Amino acid sequence: MTPQPPRRTGFFEHYEELIGTWTRRLRSRQQAEDLAHDTFVRVLESRASEVVQPRAYLHQTARNIAVDAYRREDRREALTLRVMDQNTPHGGDPEHHMHAIQLADSIERALAELPLNCRRIFIWQKIEGLTQQEIAQRLGLSKNMVEKYMIRTLRHLRDRLDAMAP
Repeated sequence: MTPQPPRRTGFFEHYEELIGTWTRRLRSRQQAEDLAHDTFVRVLESRASEVVQPRAYLHQTARNIAVDAYRREDRREALTLRVMDQNTPHGGDPEHHMHAIQLADSIERALAELPLNCRRIFIWQKIEGLTQQEIAQRLGLSKNMVEKYMIRTLRHLRDRLDAMAP
């Protein structure tokens, strides 16, 4: 007898409710549908068959994904502001502002090309200010391995940004 996949139909009963709730919160049906998609992907990849309250689990998963997205956007804006501060000694110059936004976008695209651990380590160290030792503990890696990931990431960013420079 072959094992049957877990039964997850209880989750799909709440799809429209999830879309409705998040359309109101995000004020965008498209964003709500994207969030619902990500939520169901995460549920299907998890051990959700053990969940007692599928509705609550779905809404909490969606909330977690939305918060993560908000934090990523917040970090991106912080990076843009930092770059702007470094590039605009007197502030207010629209050309410098656009350059800062383009640079942040280029960095984001280059980071997206890297493996997850490289991206995490870069963000945790350069944006959140964690030490390599703290990152090593979080990821269960040696400090030396964290350093190697960071070197790989910085080389990749340098190569990509050099290629994009006029």
